[in-house]
Amino acid sequence: MTATVGIHEAKTTLSQLISRVESGEEIIISRSGTPVVKLVQVASESRPQRVGALKGRVPQFTDSEWAELDEQIRGMFRS
Repeated sequence: MTATVGIHEAKTTLSQLISRVESGEEIIISRSGTPVVKLVQVASESRPQRVGALKGRVPQFTDSEWAELDEQIRGMFRS
């Protein structure tokens, strides 16, 4: 959703506009009715994923433990 506000309104309600942008809205700021800038949320920087980053942190299951889990999961869908 995009809203348009004038420069004066943007100056007096900047905190509220920022909250709206953080909620996913885009705000166009206009001067004398002419769009000048767009206020949008900055994309968060993502770090590249490292291969093997979870090694040793994920539990290892035996075949019998997997069979038990499979049965529990199947049981969730039985009526």
